[in-house]
Amino acid sequence: MRITSLALLFLSVLVATPARADLRITRDHGGYVEEYKAKYQRIRDRKERVIIDGICNSACTLVFGIVPMNKICVTPRASLGFHQAYYDKAFTFGIKVTSAEGTSDLMSYYPNTVKDWISRNGGLTTEMKKIKNGSELWKIVDPCPEEWR
Repeated sequence: MRITSLALLFLSVLVATPARADLRITRDHGGYVEEYKAKYQRIRDRKERVIIDGICNSACTLVFGIVPMNKICVTPRASLGFHQAYYDKAFTFGIKVTSAEGTSDLMSYYPNTVKDWISRNGGLTTEMKKIKNGSELWKIVDPCPEEWR
């Protein structure tokens, strides 16, 4: 079988085109802020999409301050959780100790829509404040189009 020049051209275009890799968040309870910053900066730089399709708590929510909002959406299963930042328990003898500096850093990344929701709900505290799918969440981020689900 002969490969025509048109087929070769088509194949070379496919190989040269970067693959789109969406990040689908389904059960992310957070972690180290600096790791999330680096992860989301890579996603932003690769122009990838983020689909929140479940739990996105704590440092996971930094996605809203790093990845462009037009690249993020939520499915009906999405929920967000916000709380104050804590020092690593390895340095506090296993005790949760809040970090004013860390909390301020988190807040500095959030867009105004997130800051407004946090403010309307009493600010960041030690307790997790959650938003589930619905109109409150859609004030922050758009629902996913059908083709992204």
